[in-house]
Amino acid sequence: MATVTTDPFVGRLVDGRYEVVSKIARGGMATVYLALDRRLDREVALKVMHPHLAEGSDGAEFVSRFRREARAAAGLTHAGVVAVYDQGIDGETSYLTMEYVPGTTLRHVLQDERALAVGRTLELLEEILDALAAAHRKGLVHRDVKPENVLIDSSGHVKVADFGLARAVTEAASTATSTILGTVAYLGPELITSGRCDARTDVYAVGVMAYEMLTGRLPYTGETPLQVAFQHVNSDVPPPSDVEPWLPAELDVLVCALAARTPDDRPVDAGAALTLVRQTRAALDPAVLDRRSVPASSGTAGAVGTAGTDRKSPDSGATAVLASVAAVGAATAGASRAAVDRQAGSPAPAQPDSTPTTVLTGIGPASTAHLVTTSAQGDGVQHTLAMSRGDLAVDGPDDGTPSPRSRRRRAGWWWFVVVLFLAGAAVGASWWFLSGPGAYTAVPGNLVGATQAEAETTLRAVDLRSTVKEAYDDSFPAGTVISTDPPAGGKVRKDGAVNLLVSLGVKMLDVPTGLVGTTADSATAALEAAGFEVGDPVEDYSDNMPAGDVLAVSVPEGSSQPHSTVVQLTVSQGPAPVTVPQVVGLEKEAALKALTDLGLDPSSTDDYSETVAAGLVISQTPENGSEGHRGDKVALVVSLGPPLVEIPNTYGRNVTEAEKMLKDAGFVVEVRHPQGISPLNIVYAQSPEGGAGKTAPKGSTVVVNVF
Repeated sequence: MATVTTDPFVGRLVDGRYEVVSKIARGGMATVYLALDRRLDREVALKVMHPHLAEGSDGAEFVSRFRREARAAAGLTHAGVVAVYDQGIDGETSYLTMEYVPGTTLRHVLQDERALAVGRTLELLEEILDALAAAHRKGLVHRDVKPENVLIDSSGHVKVADFGLARAVTEAASTATSTILGTVAYLGPELITSGRCDARTDVYAVGVMAYEMLTGRLPYTGETPLQVAFQHVNSDVPPPSDVEPWLPAELDVLVCALAARTPDDRPVDAGAALTLVRQTRAALDPAVLDRRSVPASSGTAGAVGTAGTDRKSPDSGATAVLASVAAVGAATAGASRAAVDRQAGSPAPAQPDSTPTTVLTGIGPASTAHLVTTSAQGDGVQHTLAMSRGDLAVDGPDDGTPSPRSRRRRAGWWWFVVVLFLAGAAVGASWWFLSGPGAYTAVPGNLVGATQAEAETTLRAVDLRSTVKEAYDDSFPAGTVISTDPPAGGKVRKDGAVNLLVSLGVKMLDVPTGLVGTTADSATAALEAAGFEVGDPVEDYSDNMPAGDVLAVSVPEGSSQPHSTVVQLTVSQGPAPVTVPQVVGLEKEAALKALTDLGLDPSSTDDYSETVAAGLVISQTPENGSEGHRGDKVALVVSLGPPLVEIPNTYGRNVTEAEKMLKDAGFVVEVRHPQGISPLNIVYAQSPEGGAGKTAPKGSTVVVNVF
């Protein structure tokens, strides 16, 4: 798509999230920009509502409807519908964020090619109607179907845009100004005259687009929109072969059925219209699918690869007029009437040379015979030959009295006419009941939501059979009918079959087992393989599980859960962090308890200390204030008190010598004279006793008795 970058809105950051990159297009309701979603790092289409629509007494109601319809459009999940991601208000700016579809629009394709090949036209119609059918099943009417809203991506597939917003604008405009918004070239007559519309209004717009794709022009043109609207209301959309005579009758029937002036003459919704398109494709000669109109400025028309010739009747004054009576599936009586009632004198499509079969179908009050000519090749195409009374008469006398020969000739002609009339009546009745409208009946309208047994009983009551397919569905209980093909009101051959799509209920999925204890990546892969969506994980500390392993699952392992369940994993961060406390100087038991209470794993060894009393902690590893985690080991050294040393034996030694020996061994010496002071100063006793194997704590007191 061509982009315009001169808009002052370009470069703005909307709602703190969407960075406007460039302008894509501007319409009567909003401007569309290419933007970057900074949060999700993806390109989006940002649709900004024109500020003036939110002004005045009706502005608040318009914004409310804008938001409500945006939510309705976001509920459409279909590959052919442009997805709605978000909606919001930033200051005075109301916006939608939608899927960005790089490519082009059907309008640009038509501007470049003017008309499309028949096969390509039918392919686009099928994709457009398939997308609209998804909306119609949700009760949402587009209301502004036009080539500008049909996006064609880079792979050639269709995405329909602007669901919901068109409805909001239409309601607001109708309330405020009694004006109908929409592109007048594609508006249904009922929307113009009364403002009311339903799914059939979208079908009408698709019919007009089909005419435009096949012929390269619109069915109605005028100098003003009012002139075009007047034609929509007062005229039937002409068959496309009026301007492109080579187009087959099946396409006339299709276009006139989709774009019938009366809503009751159209397919009931896009689903029924899609069935009609597919039946039309099946009825066409494959050689026609590659042909394409080549509209010329002079008004002449032709088809690529073939000559559009005008075939005249061999009878003087007679002109062949195409009658669109090909039996095409669910085509309505209104569509057939529109195709048959053409202006006499239109050129007939070129047909293969063959011997025609001619049957009289009626005589008008002015003695005009209408002859139906059917190709002998059985291609199903019929032509009407209008012959005036003068074409059948013979010359008579000047006085007006027919001669006997003239009377016999005229009688012969009338007998011929009568025979043709009777034969035509028989053929017409046979066609009516075998291939025409009389061969079809309407699908009952009370099947969706009924149980399978109830639906089959209802169909048998009207002599219809049923085929059943099953599918999971979140809305319809198991055993009830989700949809029918054809849909309610659609046409099906009498004693034919209606396809029932029966609900299996909510799809249930089995939660894998063995998730707890595995890595988060492994558990996520197992859940996704089972069909579940996995939410953002919850993290928690664990003394037992390594970081990254699953601690818990939000649903029971091995249980059965709805497919829409979002499963959440609790993932381990490993042990919690902890600061190592100071325990040096504490008694051993108190130190061990303080460390254990914090989740640490303490251990202790004993050692002698001349400075720390026995039973107290001498040192710790790691030291006080160190950062660790629960479960970390802390090593303690607990004092045994001073070391034990051998006590020297001082018996019989001079007190001075004995005192020196004890002090050198690390003892404190206390000298006593129990018998008084003596000049000998000999040790005769000590406590504790000394000698080999006799020990005492270093620094303890040894008493010696001297005489």
